[in-house]
Formats: sequence, structure tokens, C-alpha cells
Amino acid sequence: MQPIIEHLDKVDLQILRTLQENARLTTKELASRVSLSSTPVFERWRRLENEGYIKRYIAVLDAEKLNRGFIVFCNVKMIRMNRDVAAGFAQRMKELPEVSECYNISGSFDYLLKVQAPNMKYYQEFILNVLGTVENLGSIESVFVMDVVKQEYGIQL
Repeated sequence: MQPIIEHLDKVDLQILRTLQENARLTTKELASRVSLSSTPVFERWRRLENEGYIKRYIAVLDAEKLNRGFIVFCNVKMIRMNRDVAAGFAQRMKELPEVSECYNISGSFDYLLKVQAPNMKYYQEFILNVLGTVENLGSIESVFVMDVVKQEYGIQL
């Protein structure tokens, strides 16, 4: 099976790169940056959306200013794991606003969570009263972020 990216040409990739940097560009501005006229750029842009290369458009917010700058990565181990346990855990994590990312991982733990909270006390309460009450939860290992060295939101193309 060949990778889907082979169906993208250099202009498609340039459109994707440019939109990752600034998704608020108008069609005219985007066309200027990729050296094409507006109509073909508009058509390519819509095709990239329709084919699922562009999932959605978001604004990247300042977590510190919004009192969610205390970041913790939680390694979660379940007591037992099966399809129902995994589905239940995934659904519960989707419901928790503090959990900004959740990955099912291999290795010593079953899940890796990125939790954003205002401070340590809030996180402690979250562990005791929310995460700690999840069915089949075995153990949690918390890793506290002291400084963000690199944080990229796009994909290197």
C-alpha cells in the first residue's frame, strides 16, 4: 500500500505548510504565497479539506494567561485491559476538560495523558476526586513540566 502523501504535489504541500503557519489567510493571500491564482488555490484548498488532510482550524491560546499553565503528563496503568475497559476509559478522558491529550501507548503503561491545570493543588484534587475514581485504574505516574522547550502544532512537510 502506497502512502497517501504521494497524491500531493509540491503546491499542495506548500498550501498545507502555509496554512499551518496561518490558517486565517484569505484565498487571495494564500494564492500569493504559493505563486498561483486564487481559483486553483481555492479548489486545491477545498480538495485538501474534503480529502481530510485538513482536519480543522483552531486558535492556539496562551495557557498561562488562561490559568491552565500547570502541565502534567500522566502515565496511567489499568488493572486489566480489554475492549470494554479501553472504550470506557477513552470516553471518560474525552469528557474531562483538564485532559487536553490522551494516547493509548505501549510499554509499562497503557495511557499517556496531558493534563492542564491552574496549579498543583488543583491537580492533586483532580487526581483524588476525578481521575482516581475511574474504574479499573491501577496506577498513575505524574511528570510535571518545568519549562516548555519546544512546542510545535504542525506536521513537518
